Amino acid sequence: MSDYASTGRHRSPGRYSPLSELSVIVSRAGESSVKASAVLAASGGLVAAKAETVGALGFRAVAKPKPKPQPQAIVSRTVVASLSRSAVRAPIVNIPQSSSAIVNIARGLFGIPYVYGGESLSGFDCSGFTQYVYRQAGISIPRTASAQQAAAARVSSPQPGDLVFFGYPAYHVGIYVGKGMMIDAAHSGTVTAVRAIYSGVSGYGRF
Repeated sequence: MSDYASTGRHRSPGRYSPLSELSVIVSRAGESSVKASAVLAASGGLVAAKAETVGALGFRAVAKPKPKPQPQAIVSRTVVASLSRSAVRAPIVNIPQSSSAIVNIARGLFGIPYVYGGESLSGFDCSGFTQYVYRQAGISIPRTASAQQAAAARVSSPQPGDLVFFGYPAYHVGIYVGKGMMIDAAHSGTVTAVRAIYSGVSGYGRF
């Protein structure tokens, strides 16, 4: 009677563990080298594990090796900078090679961000850009837009490479490329590019 009651008894309340039940089965069988496989449900997925007896004391679980993590893509700072510039880049007109060395130098500097007070390849403001371009052509001009306006020879029929000024004293300057277009460092949030000359022109200057 006691044997029947023992084998027919319900499991005590609690969370069901296939691994624990397998341990009991193997222990009762009295075998020392029985191997069993158990499939455990964990976190909504199936986790496979193997169990093997170790003498008569029980068994140990050998977990399935975790897959090696996939290498993460590395984005260089150059790519990030390029993507950032693309986000603020004005539509760039494909202007042809010019007879003006000034224009050709400026054409090679598209896409550099506007930086107030900037005068290098890491960033330009309007007059920092024009001064840099002229310096590359071997011509020294003043630093600010108003000083460039004061030092330049005024011309009424501008040629590619001349400077175009806005306001008097000038608050902005760009490089004239012909056909109503100029290359400049416009304002914060933009990059150096060729643009249509907007209203407010106060004159043109030549060095």
